[in-house]
Amino acid sequence: MTKNDYPQLAEMGIEHPLQIERYQVNSISNYDVLRVIYERGKDSFLPSTRTYKFPRVQTKAAIGKDKKSVQPVLETHPELKKALDELEHLFAKKECKECVADTVLEELQALEDEIAMRNEYIRDLVRQLGAK
Repeated sequence: MTKNDYPQLAEMGIEHPLQIERYQVNSISNYDVLRVIYERGKDSFLPSTRTYKFPRVQTKAAIGKDKKSVQPVLETHPELKKALDELEHLFAKKECKECVADTVLEELQALEDEIAMRNEYIRDLVRQLGAK
C-alpha cells in the first residue's frame, strides 16, 4: 500500500494509513471535523489521533416543488469527501481477508526490495574502500 493508493490522505499528512484504527466526523458550526484515531505501539512517539477541520462550502440549491426558488446551502468540502471515500476504501480492504493477504505480501515485497537496495549500497561503499 503506497501513498499513491490514498492521495488525499497522503496530502493531509497521513503516511501510514494501515495504522488507522477508526475515524469520526462531526459538524461544528460551519465546519466539518475529521478525527483520525491510530493504532500505535506503546513506545511510539507518533500521535494517536489527528484532527482536521474542513470549512463547509456554500452553494445554491433549488427548492420547492417547481424548483424555481434558489437558496444557499452548506455542503461538505470536496477534500473531506475524497478523504472519506479513501477511508471507506481502506477499511473495506482491511476487512477483506484476501485483500489483507495481498497487502501483507505487497509490504513484504517492499521490505525485501528495501533490504536488497540497502545491501547493494553497502557493498558499493565497501568496494569504494578498496576491499573486495
